Formats: sequence, structure tokens, C-alpha cells
Amino acid sequence: METQSIKPKDVETQYNVVISPEQLLKHWQEHRGVTRKTIEAFPEDKLYNYSLGGMRPFATLVMEVLGMAIPGVKGVITGEWDKPGASFSNPAPPTKKELLALWDETTNEISALWPQIPPHRFQEVDLAFGLYKAPLHFIIFYWIDNEIHHRGQGYVYLRSLGIEPPAFWDRQA
Repeated sequence: METQSIKPKDVETQYNVVISPEQLLKHWQEHRGVTRKTIEAFPEDKLYNYSLGGMRPFATLVMEVLGMAIPGVKGVITGEWDKPGASFSNPAPPTKKELLALWDETTNEISALWPQIPPHRFQEVDLAFGLYKAPLHFIIFYWIDNEIHHRGQGYVYLRSLGIEPPAFWDRQA
């Protein structure tokens, strides 16, 4: 069976686009919304002190996710990256309320910075944080995947505490 490309003959493109930058941002922000609901579901003390099987407490995992977000988007915009791990291990704020406020502040800053990403940057290869050499769209998907991975750990914690985690498929705010 032969496949045919559907491309107007009078339009030249440097690369084919499967998802727009706006759609990618929406996808990421919807995942951030589910992660926020996961943070909300934790009892305050368990958010900071509960773990299983040698995994880190969920607040620590959240701080890793937060530590990549803004420095990462700024790196995508400018090509200048923080040193490896510089922002990945900041301590969590002392309360769940403060952690949620930091989450919301970061979410808003991602949305404010995102339009500054030059479209060609998504296809460029860069060395993110001096650690990850890959096309930047791949690096951004890594950040989203990492968040989902850590949220999954949070789901395991919540279930072990007898708490129903938020529906992963419900990305409505």
C-alpha cells in the first residue's frame, strides 16, 4: 500500500509539524493541573514525610519538577542553561499551601515565557543543563514525562494511604 503526503505544492516547510507550540504548552499545563490536584490530595504531614520502597517524599519530587520548569524554559529560549542540578534540589516550602502557591507561580511563569521561544528552537539540538543532549522538543517531552513519572509515585503513596488519587485522564482545571 502506498501512502501519499498531503502537502500543498506551493508551501515549503523546513519540517513537518505534528503539534504546535501552543498545543504542546496546553498539553504540559493540563498535566501540571493533574499534578496540582495530586499535591492537594496529600495530607500535609504525608506530603513531606511519607515514602515507600526508598522513594523520596512527594514534596521532594515536586521540587525536582519545579526545579526543571522555569530554568528549562529559559534555557530553551536563550540557549543558556543553569549548571547541572543547580535548581533540581531546592528544599520544599514548609507548608502545602506555600508549595501550591509556588506551583501556581511556576505554572503562570511558564505560560508567560512560552511565547518567547523562537519556533526553530524546538527542532534544535542543545545540551540542556549540561546533561541532556537532544532536540529541544524531546527535552520538553522529557520534563513532561518526568512529571508524570513522579506523579505516578505520588499516586502509589496516596493509594497506600487509602486516598483515591485524582483521575489522571481528567485534565480539566
